[in-house]
Amino acid sequence: MGRILWLLGAGIVLFLVRIVLFKTGLIHMVKKWRRTIVDLFHVYQHYKVPEFNEVQENHLYRKVYTYLNSLSSIEDSDFTNLFTGKKSNEIVLRLDRNQVVGDEFLGARVCWTNGEDENGAKSFVLKIRIADKRRILGPYLQHIHTVADELEQRNTELKKLFINVKNKRWRSIPFNHPCTFDNIAMEMDLKNKVKSDLESFLKGKQYYNRLGRVWKRSYLLYGPSGTGKSSFVAAMANFLDYDVYDVDLSKVADDSDLKMLLLQTRGKSVIVIEDLDRLAKSTAVSVSGILNFTDSILTSCAADERIMVFTMTGKENIDPAMLRPGRVDVHIHFPLCDFTAFKTLANSYLGVKEHKLFPQVEGIFQNGASLSPAEIGELMIANRSSPTRALKYVINALQRDGNVRRSFLENGSRRSEDASSEMSGPLCGGGGGGGGGSSPGVKEFRKLYGLLRIKSSRKSESDSISCAKDEAGVRGELRVRDSPIGAGTVVQQVRESGAR
Repeated sequence: MGRILWLLGAGIVLFLVRIVLFKTGLIHMVKKWRRTIVDLFHVYQHYKVPEFNEVQENHLYRKVYTYLNSLSSIEDSDFTNLFTGKKSNEIVLRLDRNQVVGDEFLGARVCWTNGEDENGAKSFVLKIRIADKRRILGPYLQHIHTVADELEQRNTELKKLFINVKNKRWRSIPFNHPCTFDNIAMEMDLKNKVKSDLESFLKGKQYYNRLGRVWKRSYLLYGPSGTGKSSFVAAMANFLDYDVYDVDLSKVADDSDLKMLLLQTRGKSVIVIEDLDRLAKSTAVSVSGILNFTDSILTSCAADERIMVFTMTGKENIDPAMLRPGRVDVHIHFPLCDFTAFKTLANSYLGVKEHKLFPQVEGIFQNGASLSPAEIGELMIANRSSPTRALKYVINALQRDGNVRRSFLENGSRRSEDASSEMSGPLCGGGGGGGGGSSPGVKEFRKLYGLLRIKSSRKSESDSISCAKDEAGVRGELRVRDSPIGAGTVVQQVRESGAR
């Protein structure tokens, strides 16, 4: 009887001990002590996998990161980050810095530590028994490659937007911009030409390699703000299924840091540098330093299959040598809206193909008034419940713009007349040395100046896209007729010369 009571008491004690261990977390301390004691009887070797190899990304780091975050043992880490997944009810676990996660392979146990030093440099450290090293190290690393490739293949539809931060590092967020070539306001002819150019690039790996050239292509998008340049970049990225790198030049110290930053970009990406003409004047980075990277020897060290996009308001202040073929392959002008583009916007935003107010809008456009597609689009969005009201708001805005333009031209003409009336001397034909009034020579000069100004304004309002191709000595130009890229255009090929 006493033996039975003793066994019963021992069972109760063990049960209470088990409750204390599991309910208070002492079991985790016991496990740590056990691992520490076991470690005393084994010799370990450590392997470090840094995030960057000097200036370029270490691709093994990304594969290890993908692999470790797929392990179920990540739940046993002391600190784990929780994120929402692709679905709203999906929770994803991510290993936090300076945390340890265990793994087993071919009967051997290994440990990974997610480290980060005081300078922000990240790395993974693998701890493996020396007795197991020769047997499992090679196959284990190959296993990581295989699993990571499979996981990345499943997630290829998840594009990312990378933003540069200080210390020449990139940070990423999901890229889910809705703009595509299907819903962007663009004439079908132009859309097909752009898509054809991008498709040729996608299929051109062997062609570029045969020519001994880096597999990349560069675009220049220039025109006033609000004409659809950023939306066009998003449509390109969605069409190519590429990641996007948005370079903030204000966070780049100099040309050298910019090169290091661009060298860290991955393949299958669109690299965007916006407002190049404006930011280059207010930052330590030079325009030549930016554009030189596109055709320098360093380009061959970066990842293949990249699209580089530069945006600016105008090319007047940029040295033409900086925009030569090889540095910038395709030039696309984004001017203000015209009536053809307006009808495309009305169809997209309001679902209206014809309206009784269209003739009045067309007349205002013909008188020289114009707005950006973004300005017209915002008016249509705010009044989308009533197309008639939306069009009236657009008419009022266009009329105000036309009045401002006429006032500017009248004041400019009046000032030019006053200035010319004060000219005197033989070159002005004033005669008699005093010079009041305008001579016939000055009148002819003003008349010629007026004609030149009209031609210049017409030329600046035309839309053009030029493709400079030097692979086979061919240089072609495509000119878009009087409407913005972002608001619907018709492309007309006007010149193509060279070897055929």
